[in-house]
Amino acid sequence: MAEPTAGWPGSVAELVAEQRALAAERPRRWHPTSDPLTAGCFAAFPRGHSGKGSAGDPAWAGAAAYRRRRCRARATTSGRAGWAYEPGLLAMRVGPVLEAVVRALPVRPDVLLVDATGRDHPRRCGLAVHLGAMLDIPTVGVTHRPLLATGAWPADRRGAASPLLLDGERVGAWLRTRQGRRPVAVHAGWRTDAYVAARVVLGSGRHRTPGPIREARRLARQARASTPR
Repeated sequence: MAEPTAGWPGSVAELVAEQRALAAERPRRWHPTSDPLTAGCFAAFPRGHSGKGSAGDPAWAGAAAYRRRRCRARATTSGRAGWAYEPGLLAMRVGPVLEAVVRALPVRPDVLLVDATGRDHPRRCGLAVHLGAMLDIPTVGVTHRPLLATGAWPADRRGAASPLLLDGERVGAWLRTRQGRRPVAVHAGWRTDAYVAARVVLGSGRHRTPGPIREARRLARQARASTPR
């Protein structure tokens, strides 16, 4: 079982203060190349897990790095949740185990896809932003729905996008990754904006969920299944 990495806040008050500090930073904007090494990460909890969970829940994490839609590296690890799930405080629950699994990859990705929001957050610092800052890697959030932002769905064609706004600020976009399927919410993260987020996700496969996150999810669930009860 991987040990939690150092540096993550140990209390809600510390997390809120760090979120506000990170939201105020203006790091140099990342501009993707035509062929970035794109990784995804995902954390899984015990089968039958429901509700908010609690601190100490076992967690399994997977990470996968892709180039040209081919998987180039994989990693898994396990740990313990640091907190119950609460909107806006996801970093307390899974931040350390996700950082550990991305660091376990034998390659350093150019950009990281995170199953979490970014600037769509009450303090403009969701887990996608926080994790990117901890790893010093540009990040993009990908979720099924926004946290606070609102916006109309885009046209029903692959690549169509429409803005997600929070207090008038474009913090992400609805993105149609497959025609005839519900769009995903893509989020500006660490060193990225909503436009870059959509570009990276569209370049990450033709499934509704980007390939790197799909593979990371499979790895996390496989690691969970292989753990003796």
